[in-house]
Amino acid sequence: MTAPDSRGTPDLPDAGERAVARPAGAPLPDHSPPTGAPPGEGGDGSVLGPRAALVLRQALDTALGEERAADLTRELREAAGDTGRLRARFPAAGRRYGRQSLPGAPAGWKVEDAVRTALLLQAPPGPEGAAEAALLYRQGDAAERRGVLRALPYLPVGDAALELVHDALRANDPRLVEAAVGPYAGRHLEQAAWRQAVLKCLFIGVPLSAVAGLEERRDGELTALAEGLAAERRAAGRTVPDDVALLTSG
Repeated sequence: MTAPDSRGTPDLPDAGERAVARPAGAPLPDHSPPTGAPPGEGGDGSVLGPRAALVLRQALDTALGEERAADLTRELREAAGDTGRLRARFPAAGRRYGRQSLPGAPAGWKVEDAVRTALLLQAPPGPEGAAEAALLYRQGDAAERRGVLRALPYLPVGDAALELVHDALRANDPRLVEAAVGPYAGRHLEQAAWRQAVLKCLFIGVPLSAVAGLEERRDGELTALAEGLAAERRAAGRTVPDDVALLTSG
């Protein structure tokens, strides 16, 4: 994946107009997906759509408080269209805003994950934004990589960032695998790779509750694979993960 051109970016709307650069306390406008948007798509090339980004920012504002939320809004304005500032702010998200759990966000999210999502939403849409996400992922530590993976379903990049999911699933870091099997993978990951991702969760102890679209995408082949895994573990005298039952029952 090609890194974005650091010489500049196309003209962008002011960050105050972007979903995540909303001033603290401002009401949530209606950015519901337009009629006719593809199933699972936000209508802007993202999986979850701008409305979900607004809800995430509202949870973040509440956790940060008015003063720190205003600081974040200012930093987002500065990062919009300025890849240098974006890249400088991204690794500092945990130190500046906190690493604690984020109430009102999806399960497992930290404040720093939401801040990094907000920053990535200041990048251009499409392949250029996907390239920026890839650059930050490749250069980041585990927490920064998790932040990129968490952000993917909010970004208007289509399937252009799918290689990052594949990379995370090749790792044995439960933090990355758990972030990788979220809504972005649920929408874009091909079925064979998705089945292997589910099995990987079982192998390394990631709860299947983290797998987006499990009920919709599970199929007979996944059930057979899970039954085979359970049989192998029993034969070897090893414990069978409780979550195997989610794939073999019913």
